[in-house]
Amino acid sequence: MESKNSLFGKCPYFTAQKIFSGKWSILILYHLSDGALRYGELQRGIGNITQSTLTKQLRMLEDYGLISRYVYSEIPPRVEYSLTDLGKAFDPVLEQFRIWGNKYIESLKNE
Repeated sequence: MESKNSLFGKCPYFTAQKIFSGKWSILILYHLSDGALRYGELQRGIGNITQSTLTKQLRMLEDYGLISRYVYSEIPPRVEYSLTDLGKAFDPVLEQFRIWGNKYIESLKNE
């Protein structure tokens, strides 16, 4: 996936930046943090995201092992996405993003 000389998998900051570089990655993880969601539920929850972008981001997060995709053998097929244990380990980071984001929003109001 990465070149031999890449810092991916060697430097924690570079690795995290690479994994979460997708514009919607953090929001996807946030929405899945409360439990499994179907594709349409996830898309509606996020809002202004195209199908192709959501699909690309979901595949990327699945490739990195942060989410899992479960296809039910039904007609029509039903697909659910959920966090893996590694994805759930990101929950404390999401909480810190929420805290910091609220502080930043508050500082904008005081300008």
